[in-house]
Amino acid sequence: MLLNYKVSIKVLAKFTIIFGIILNSFQSNAQSVSTDPAVIAAGKALFENNCTQCHGVSDEVVVGPGLKGVHSRRPMPWLIKWIRNSTLLINSGDAYANEIYNKFGKTQMQSFDFKDDEIVAIVSYIKDESEKAPVAAAAPVAGGSGVQQVASTQDNSSINYILILFILILVIISVVLVLIISLISKYLNNSTSISEIDREVINTKFNLSSVYNSKSFKGIVTFVFVLIIGKACIDGLVGVGISQGYAPTQPIAFSHKLHAGEYKIGCNYCHTGVYKSKSASIPSANICMNCHNAIKQESPEIQKIYKAISSGRPIEWVRVHNLPDLANFNHATHAKVGGVECKNCHGPVETMEVVQQYSPLTMGWCINCHRETAVNGKDNHYYDALMAAHAKNSKEPMKVKDIGGLECSKCHY
Repeated sequence: MLLNYKVSIKVLAKFTIIFGIILNSFQSNAQSVSTDPAVIAAGKALFENNCTQCHGVSDEVVVGPGLKGVHSRRPMPWLIKWIRNSTLLINSGDAYANEIYNKFGKTQMQSFDFKDDEIVAIVSYIKDESEKAPVAAAAPVAGGSGVQQVASTQDNSSINYILILFILILVIISVVLVLIISLISKYLNNSTSISEIDREVINTKFNLSSVYNSKSFKGIVTFVFVLIIGKACIDGLVGVGISQGYAPTQPIAFSHKLHAGEYKIGCNYCHTGVYKSKSASIPSANICMNCHNAIKQESPEIQKIYKAISSGRPIEWVRVHNLPDLANFNHATHAKVGGVECKNCHGPVETMEVVQQYSPLTMGWCINCHRETAVNGKDNHYYDALMAAHAKNSKEPMKVKDIGGLECSKCHY
């Protein structure tokens, strides 16, 4: 009886091991890289929004290692653990994780709350990029930012030349007219067939004082003056509370053109609340330190970040976009649910050295957007019934105004 019991235990143990191997095989297959273009595109978007500030898809080292061929270095389950929480993997004693951690100056990688399929999509994108043939980079234009800057300079020069040429032509025409009038007057004065009355008309001098003192001239000047003053008053009244073009000096000279433009850091990496809360949020100093604990430590501007951290006081960034308290605006509703891109409201931030308020942010500007913007109902079952009801009565796409986007209580409550 005891012998049969031991045999049963051994059989059960072997079955458990075999089942574990089969299960692990299935998991590995489920977590393998994909060649589906849709998965790769999703991975590209995730990578550009979260990873480009520290990694490249080539062999180039940015802050962390280059990721070319990363799919062949470690199995997918390991990559999922590393990306989701590298600290946990390092503390577990994993040899490869500690090797990377020590090699790159013990720089801690940020943890990401990604799902398994999102990490698979990112690795699939890296694999796709790794297998592409390298493309030769175009030679940079010295002293500028490339062909666009040269073209812009040439356009400005052309406009200047045209203006100068136009002014010269006007001067030449004026001189020629004066000479012609002088010659005609001289000829007529020397003619004996001209009467004295005509001769007086020819020799009459133009009197500017008579023009200034005329009622017509005074009336025209008064009318133009009233128009200018009235226009200035109306513009001043209409512009109350509008800060379009406002670009305050920040306590740290942070360049969006460098970070968002050249390094292509996604907006939501620093403004972490843009897709999940009412406010996009101002980045804290620890987000800056994800990179600057190793990059440009000696820079005077970066030293201001260190000073803020050591003092325990937050960096006092100056707010650029500020809606009045009477207006309720939710970033997550627009950016996540509505799918509105950041540049639709904030403009080409990636080209701004100093960020400015790009749009007027007036009530009329918001209402016009609600009138023209179609509701993003893709993969959102909340809108299924509304879109079906709208389709019965209209062939036009359902706009925000059709679901109450023009009601006062939507933004004022």
